[in-house]
This record gives sequence, C-alpha cells and structure tokens, in this order.
Amino acid sequence: MSSTSETGHAKNVANFATLHTFILGYGEAYNPSKESLKAAMIQGLVTSSQNSLELVNTAEAANKVASDVRRNAFDPLSALCSRISGAIEASDALPQTVEGVKAIIRKIRGVRTSSKLTDEEKAALIAAGKEVNEISAAQTSFDNRIDNLDKLIKLLVAAGFNPNEAELKTEALNTLLARLKALNADVVSSEANLKNARLQRNQLLYTDETGLVDVAAKAKSYIKSLFGASSVQYNQVSGLEFRAYN
Repeated sequence: MSSTSETGHAKNVANFATLHTFILGYGEAYNPSKESLKAAMIQGLVTSSQNSLELVNTAEAANKVASDVRRNAFDPLSALCSRISGAIEASDALPQTVEGVKAIIRKIRGVRTSSKLTDEEKAALIAAGKEVNEISAAQTSFDNRIDNLDKLIKLLVAAGFNPNEAELKTEALNTLLARLKALNADVVSSEANLKNARLQRNQLLYTDETGLVDVAAKAKSYIKSLFGASSVQYNQVSGLEFRAYN
C-alpha cells in the first residue's frame, strides 16, 4: 500500500473527528433518524477508527524491526558460504561433492549456475527457430536461501565435512539454520498481523453503508438538509474530504 494512501487513511479519520466535533456543537438540533448518523454512533466510530490506525502503526513497526533483524542475520551468509567453499575445496572431498557444494552455494548467493546468453547467442537461437526463454537462476528469497542452506548442511554431513574452524562445523551451521528459520518465521507472523490490522482498518473506514467514508457523506448530507446549503453549519463541514483507498 502506497505511502499516499497510508496518509489518506489518517486524514480521513482526522476529518471524521472534526466532523464529530462540529456535530456536537449543533446540540439537539442535530437529530437524524438514521441510527448510524447519530452523534453517539459517530463518536464510537471515531474511537474505533483511531484505534485501528494505532494498531496498523504498531504492526508496521513490529514488521519493520523483524524484517531488519532478519536481514542483518542473513547478510553474513554469503561470506560464510565463501569460507565453506574454500574449506571443502581444501579437504579430501570428492571433486563431484565439491562441485555439488559449490552449486548450492551459488544458489544461496544468487549467482547463476550458467552464464547469461549474449545478444549474439540469442539472435542465433532465434534464427535457428529455437525459443529463447531465459529465466533467472537466482534463488535469493529468504525461504529459498533457508532451504538451500539446509541442503548444503546435509550434503556436508554426508560428505563427512569436519573442518577445524568451529564456525564452519555442521553443528554451528545447524544452529545458524535454526536461528534463520526462527527469524524468518517472526517476519511471516508480523506480516500476517499487519495484513489483519490493515483489513480491520479498511473495514471500519470503507465498508459500504457502515464505514467511515459513507457515514461521513450521509452526515454531511443531513447537515445540508437540516441547515441549508448556504448555512454556516454546512459551510463548516462541506470542505471536509473523505476518500476511499481500498
């Protein structure tokens, strides 16, 4: 959701609170027959809408922190994999095993297994009537990096990889894997909480008939009918804008 719409949600709620303040000023004269337009109902919608904005802001903050912690934990992974690559190459592992380790490491680091076709190679394939369908070989999403790290560790275990450096041993790598999985799960959970908070906010603000935007429009229409289009009262509220963003 764009920053413009996020700002717009807050503006809608702020304008609705202003509308409610004007309505309170009209006293007993403001007496709509529609239940959702009564001052008490509008006060309740002001409170619940303000609370929903706070819940979204809290969920956004939690998601950002969780994402930042996960990113910082993953950042050293490529350098660690480079060390593993050097260590396995300097070990007694079979050449095929070494190449298998390197292939997984390339996926973790987001390096293509095969070189990208040049323009000349693409043109030659097209001239030969062959389809050119280059798909990126990079698998750098957090889920894929975790999966490939798990595959790497299992291959190292099967190969009997046992370096002298503690941080390169499979026990340490399994500890790292467990931490990365936990941090990734934290982000997934915080993203779900954020989506739910936004859904609740959008329902409060934009549901037909009962949402803040529709209620505001009807309340303004009632004030116009009650006091007249050229009245001071309607002039107070006519400029308050309410827009739908979902």
